[in-house]
Amino acid sequence: MALDAGGFPVTRTPAGVVRAARSTPDLATLDARVSGCYACPRLVAWREEVAQVKRASFRDWDYWGRPVPGLGPADARIAVVGLAPAAHGGNRTGRVFTGDRSGDWIFAALWRAGLASQPTSTHVGDGLELTDVRVAAAVRCAPPANAPTPEERDTCSPWLARELALLPRLRVVVVLGGFGWTALWPVLAAAGYELPRPRPAFGHGVEVELTGPRGPLTLLGSYHVSQQNTFTGRLTEPMLDAVLTRATDLARTVPGGISHPVAGPPRA
Repeated sequence: MALDAGGFPVTRTPAGVVRAARSTPDLATLDARVSGCYACPRLVAWREEVAQVKRASFRDWDYWGRPVPGLGPADARIAVVGLAPAAHGGNRTGRVFTGDRSGDWIFAALWRAGLASQPTSTHVGDGLELTDVRVAAAVRCAPPANAPTPEERDTCSPWLARELALLPRLRVVVVLGGFGWTALWPVLAAAGYELPRPRPAFGHGVEVELTGPRGPLTLLGSYHVSQQNTFTGRLTEPMLDAVLTRATDLARTVPGGISHPVAGPPRA
């Protein structure tokens, strides 16, 4: 596999994404392969343009300008799936949700749930560590107007499918927003999960229990942590906290009734 100027393995076509994702042995390799993906020309052009033009307040930053890999340990029992990186957030910092208002919300909530080492995330190397949770996006490149196309979603889906497959203890998926909810169903079907018919509609607090090759998996819906939702009060901190509390409660119990503690709430 050829390497780009940054040293990442290059993937240039949807078929290449399928091959590269399926053959990925671990999360570190997956992160590197995601970072070298050029399979969606519109997204590549946009992410690179933003990285060159920059926002005035970040003119001294060396933007990442690539697809943004997931974040979190391989033994995570909870996954959080969002929409896509922000043009001046993850596309700038190189870390999912880091550096934008959505990240301010999700990392603060993960900290309150005892899943993050700190409530803020501003840049790679700021000390943030996640426990028992892996955070990823359905689409890995920042899209124009925050709106990936269905084709771009489908092209990117093998990365998410492989990421979830590389989490052997996965028990709960918290899905932020309707786009991620729609994107997840074909990923789960390909992984061998039995899907309900008709598909449950997305909604905040919706809970769907699935069975699959590695036992039960629960999907939890939450409104996305977008500024449109948080500024208008459609999504409040207590609402988000309730979903994450439910996720941690579910993650404590694995098949066979064995109970394992997750990280507790941050101490005062």
